[in-house]
Amino acid sequence: MDLETFAWLLTDDGQRLLEQAGHAYADHDGDPVRSAAAVRKIEPDADRAAAALTQVGLRTKAVPKFGADAMRMYFTPDALEQATRSRVATHRAARLAAAEPTSVIDLGCGIGGDLIAFARAGLTVAGVDLDPIRVAIAEANLAALGLPGAIQVADGTTLDLAGFGAVFADPARRGARGRVFDVEGWTPPWSFVTSLLERASVVKVAPGIPHDLIPSGVEVEWVSEGGEVKEAALWSSYLATARRRATVIGDGGLASITEEDDPYDGRERPLRELGDFLYEPDGAVIRAGLVTAVAAGVDGGLLDEHIAYVTSDQSFRSPFARGYRVVETLPYREKPLRAALRERGIGKLTIKKRGVDIVPEVLRKRLSLHGEQEATLVMTRIAGEGTALLVQPFGRGSESPGVPLIR
Repeated sequence: MDLETFAWLLTDDGQRLLEQAGHAYADHDGDPVRSAAAVRKIEPDADRAAAALTQVGLRTKAVPKFGADAMRMYFTPDALEQATRSRVATHRAARLAAAEPTSVIDLGCGIGGDLIAFARAGLTVAGVDLDPIRVAIAEANLAALGLPGAIQVADGTTLDLAGFGAVFADPARRGARGRVFDVEGWTPPWSFVTSLLERASVVKVAPGIPHDLIPSGVEVEWVSEGGEVKEAALWSSYLATARRRATVIGDGGLASITEEDDPYDGRERPLRELGDFLYEPDGAVIRAGLVTAVAAGVDGGLLDEHIAYVTSDQSFRSPFARGYRVVETLPYREKPLRAALRERGIGKLTIKKRGVDIVPEVLRKRLSLHGEQEATLVMTRIAGEGTALLVQPFGRGSESPGVPLIR
């Protein structure tokens, strides 16, 4: 889609075509061939017809990220893939707004997902991007949602940022050949990112960022949503309130935990024997190195020094871990394990594993179970020995009296 075609989509005629394309998409259950044929009967211009139908498809695809807003927004496929999920962006914007900066500039704003969150948090926002299409789309998205903001085509690395209270950046980590692993190959490069972190700034990075890359005084916040780690955010020393933080966003709301909640931080890790309950810490907690904080919160310990499972004799519901009641210990070797599972009538098996060389899908197939019962099996190590545990999940929640929620 070029700028001229996108500009036409914003006209009254373009908006009518978008609406008609939406009806065609729904009438044909999203079938691209039949939907395209229907739209071409309405709009003979191939570029305009394709652009309208593409937007309809992208809006549908964007709903999990942007909710109801998606149906009023505009996207490109790659920009949608790279955009921050709205609940994650909303959390970051609220935290930044609490620091009361005079304004925030987004360097590499894409289609404006983070600008939307910043504006809704009451911040004065500006954005720049090298891609004219993305800039036009970001402007249209703010306008569609009735939000203020100034956006222009510019190279953020060349701007004088002194007039802004805070800076946000989300370096592009993909190039023409795919993912870029060399941090100096990011756009902007890591050397520019570290210069930003010398002032009030927040930088979004991949959750797998090496700990030894992080400059002194910078807080790293790992964020998960719905049990999946989405990103890490670097908060410069002007905005940092901890060294390491795990933030978990779920149906029950938002919870954060930091090294201040970990009585074992910098001390020997608490090891103990298997208790009545097993806890699987959230991925953000593991990335942040706060598994022992979860152990402390459930009055428990680790089964193995190098494996992120926590055990306790007490039942807790924590936003930071999924809990399981330990039903029994089963044989670890495949043949007796198969016999034990078949004896219990188990046919549908969920296999979870940590610290052992097992591929759950392969093991499940090799076990060849046919019973009517469902079960969850945990394959791990306890004190260095392979162990199979039959467990019963009881979920996660925010009502745990033993785990700190938000700081």
